[in-house]
Amino acid sequence: MFEKFAKDAREAVIQAQDEARALGADRVGPEHVLLGTVRSPDTVAAQALGRLGVGHATLLAAVRALPAHTIDADALAGIGVDLDAVRAQVEASFGPGALDAITRSAPRKGHLPFETDAKKLLEVSLREAIRCKHRRIDSGHLLLAAVRLDDTTAYRALAAVGVGPAAVREAVTAVWADVPVG
Repeated sequence: MFEKFAKDAREAVIQAQDEARALGADRVGPEHVLLGTVRSPDTVAAQALGRLGVGHATLLAAVRALPAHTIDADALAGIGVDLDAVRAQVEASFGPGALDAITRSAPRKGHLPFETDAKKLLEVSLREAIRCKHRRIDSGHLLLAAVRLDDTTAYRALAAVGVGPAAVREAVTAVWADVPVG
């Protein structure tokens, strides 16, 4: 499938590894792929989101604000522990981000494995290219896949900055009108 990836899409996947490492993740998630698509300002995805007033820094802040461990929070809530209250108390005592600093592991070197949702995003980007009758997959297709998969962290990050599927489709299409696909 990667032979169908245009240069900006390949770079986005490579950048996703760096984004995951920078955020202290041990796996590449869909949010990291999304961040990788906009890391370079000349990609189709970055230009499309730029038309919507969203840049890498804004998206990175939205990703950082996402709950890191929703399963843990749900499990703790089941036994009467409010993770948000714990976080607020720790941050009041030790400063913002203190809890994240102690739970984050040391950055891994080498290749990080992709989460199932990140792999699904890559697969759906191929479907988006086929739907658009394009021979190559560029970062625009990755962005379209991110808004199509509404149960992922990438989708939630985009929603957090006020960007919905229709606006993304319109912006990507407008960029493609100015820049040839692939």
